[in-house]
Amino acid sequence: MRLPEFDEAILTPEQQEVYGRIKSGPRGVVVGPLQVWLTSPELAQRAQELGAFCRYHTTLSPRLSELAILVTGAHWRAGFEWATHAPIGLQAGLQPSLLEAVRQGRRPEEMTDEEAAVHDFAKELQQAKFISAETYDRAERVLGRPALVELVGILGYYTLISMTINAFEVPLPLGAEDPFREKQA
Repeated sequence: MRLPEFDEAILTPEQQEVYGRIKSGPRGVVVGPLQVWLTSPELAQRAQELGAFCRYHTTLSPRLSELAILVTGAHWRAGFEWATHAPIGLQAGLQPSLLEAVRQGRRPEEMTDEEAAVHDFAKELQQAKFISAETYDRAERVLGRPALVELVGILGYYTLISMTINAFEVPLPLGAEDPFREKQA
């Protein structure tokens, strides 16, 4: 990590306050990019509030939210994000073959209509920077407009997370392998 090692014992009062809010919230831990953000307590507080909504309170099911998170993590090749959320995605009901295709940047062969709407919307927005009328209309028909607005929020928030991971070289969780490094034969 490009910032000094995180040390809970030397946090300022402002950092301690935000740290306590994060730790007592639904995440229960302050790890990875959240530790980086504590360097700016106000940013950390505002970002973690948005993140709590995006992760736990949208109208998208956990399965679809995790798919959006993983498409974003794979787009940015953010190892910490992938290592953290791939197991959550599996628990939420995503198929291992779907996760592997997303990790490799391929369109999964087998997806539900909802999964395809989330995947294709996320990939197109991240790659083309726009959404075609066809992709938008299909996603709105399958997911509904409120869910699309929240999906864009998830994609934006996890882009911030992924950029933080990459900019500050946030290390992988203990024991995790880099999911984006080619394995040696």
